[in-house]
Amino acid sequence: MLKNLKAELKKFASPQKTKILARFFKTGKGEYGEGDVFIGVVVPNIRKIAKKYFNLISLNMAEELLHSKIHEERLCALLILIEKFRKSDEKVKERIYKLYLKNTKHINNWDLVDLSAQHIVGEFLFDKPKTILYKLAKSKNLWERRISMLATFNYIYKNQCKETLKISEILLKDEHDLIHKSVGWMLREAGKHCSQEILEDFLKKHYKQMPRTMLRYAIERLPEKKRKLYLGGKT
Repeated sequence: MLKNLKAELKKFASPQKTKILARFFKTGKGEYGEGDVFIGVVVPNIRKIAKKYFNLISLNMAEELLHSKIHEERLCALLILIEKFRKSDEKVKERIYKLYLKNTKHINNWDLVDLSAQHIVGEFLFDKPKTILYKLAKSKNLWERRISMLATFNYIYKNQCKETLKISEILLKDEHDLIHKSVGWMLREAGKHCSQEILEDFLKKHYKQMPRTMLRYAIERLPEKKRKLYLGGKT
């Protein structure tokens, strides 16, 4: 069955898109996606294949697919896991959650994290202790830190922003631009879905220590006058 899935993915492959995606996801030497392999399949087509196969692919097969060197195959595996998670009972959801955390080294680019963390990790932990998120936030692995942040998107949509703020504080001094962007993004969404007051309370405490990119993302939806004040350090 995996052979059929991979063959269908390859039918959508595009050499032109391969080059574009390789540059976009920074696969060059020394870049965050170094060594990642693309075949040039766009996300809508990967979603179609994931929906077609999610009932036909076992969890073991999905895990095998997640170990692929090909980026689009790993993304397809994650989309299959998300679909299975949504339609499973609590016991199977726990298996998928544990499988996900066991394989974070294969969830190793920002799109893989962003499309999956909130739907599996965030959703599974919604009514449970969030201790693992704080452990991930302190990981040496860039992608585990991003997972900890993006998992909280699940709670933001439900107007619960406590975890987002706490993990943002842990990641304030992170050195990687991809973490700066993810923290700023989640703070911006907290301001939108929870309240602007929550966002500004956080900013007043921390904006002087926030990396510029993180701050710019966080204040993107604030009135222009306030944005200028935060960027000018005059609040």
